[in-house]
Amino acid sequence: MAQIPPGSIPARTHPSARARRALSFLTAGVLAAAGVVALAGNAQAVGALGDAAAAKGRYFGTAVAANHLGEAAYASTLNAQFDSVTPENEMKWDALESTRNSFSFAAADRIVGHAQSKGMKVRGHTLVWHSQLPGWVGGLGATDLRSAMNNHITQVMTHYKGEIHSWDVVNEAYQDGSSGARRSSPFQDKLGNGFIEEAFRTARTVDADAKLCYNDYNTDGRNAKSNAVYDMVKDFKQRGVPIDCVGFQSHFNSNSPVPSDFQANLQRFADLGVDVQITELDIEGSGSAQAANYTKVVNACLAVTRCTGITVWGVTDKYSWRSSGTPLLFDGDYNKKPAYDAVLAALGGSSGGGGDGGGTGACTATYTQTSTWNGGYNGQVTVKAGGSAITNWTVPVTVPSPQKVSAVWNGTPSTSGDVMTVRPTWNGSLAAGSSTTFGFTVTTNGGTSAPAVGACTAS
Repeated sequence: MAQIPPGSIPARTHPSARARRALSFLTAGVLAAAGVVALAGNAQAVGALGDAAAAKGRYFGTAVAANHLGEAAYASTLNAQFDSVTPENEMKWDALESTRNSFSFAAADRIVGHAQSKGMKVRGHTLVWHSQLPGWVGGLGATDLRSAMNNHITQVMTHYKGEIHSWDVVNEAYQDGSSGARRSSPFQDKLGNGFIEEAFRTARTVDADAKLCYNDYNTDGRNAKSNAVYDMVKDFKQRGVPIDCVGFQSHFNSNSPVPSDFQANLQRFADLGVDVQITELDIEGSGSAQAANYTKVVNACLAVTRCTGITVWGVTDKYSWRSSGTPLLFDGDYNKKPAYDAVLAALGGSSGGGGDGGGTGACTATYTQTSTWNGGYNGQVTVKAGGSAITNWTVPVTVPSPQKVSAVWNGTPSTSGDVMTVRPTWNGSLAAGSSTTFGFTVTTNGGTSAPAVGACTAS
């Protein structure tokens, strides 16, 4: 994620290099905060959106800020919905190497650790980028800059080797407008056109398994900029330069809508032999119009075999870099918007049959915090039947000590230690695809972690 210099196309103002948020150290309990959706009989927790995308062979992720992980609603929504995360700022050069060859991984490690504890994948963002560079980088001569670039790639990728599914190796190296030219940057100006190839070759020597991506914005349809990126990727593939994927940031609004050739543009890149990923999706608007635009994007990805995943740029509107445009799937109170329903429907609607069928049925369980006050909160779990009807369900809920459950409704609880196992009272029978809820009140007693909802089992 980057900034557009003054004079660039105004229709899609890209996020400025924001002042870095203060990153607080989080307790292990906060990092364990969870609200989990799981398939029946499957102990690994994945999100509702992530689970639906996985059924189509894709991931569905979000950008994450480390300093919001301590907010229960943020963490529980993240955990309940997504199966991939991208650190929003914590892996950028200024965050990791503010002083030459002195690396600080703590904030990024918190995000990676949280993701791994929930079974989520991680995208690495970003290794080489003109923005959010510490001042010492721009002051280097060509020889030192080449050494510093390759060392930064090597040190960062080595630290996270085996933990990142895709890296944005180079980010936003092309200008906007009609020229198709490279953007002025310390790397371009001092190392020349070869710096991108060198960055990718260095990255491959460090990690042979991670996908290596080029990432940019205003490339969603066919235009001078996307054509220039296309020509670069084609050249790289022909000459054996190790590039595996192209990221499309896909920031849309009324002045810069989803282009009519979006799917065709993704497809032409895929036809070069690379994966395509939608890496920073947000769409300004509200209601049915916003929902329809999200549907277009998801359907485009599903229609392109090599579109491997979608990442929305943030969990909630209130923390979006475009918050006034309400561009995300959850509003400022973490309520699901029509866009959320549209995305989930698009992910589930194009399958030739669900994975939830079978004689014993299946179900999912999704946690939402519905209200909070000083010393307590109410939680709600939505139990949804899969592709066949069920007559009974069971959902374990772990409420971390010192928190205590003081009331339960629409469910019958039994407790062992911190684990409350909930079974239906009157609401055990669910038709295929239908849902019910149960709720509970928790007295926090000073605890800050969200409850963890485990695998729903059904019969």
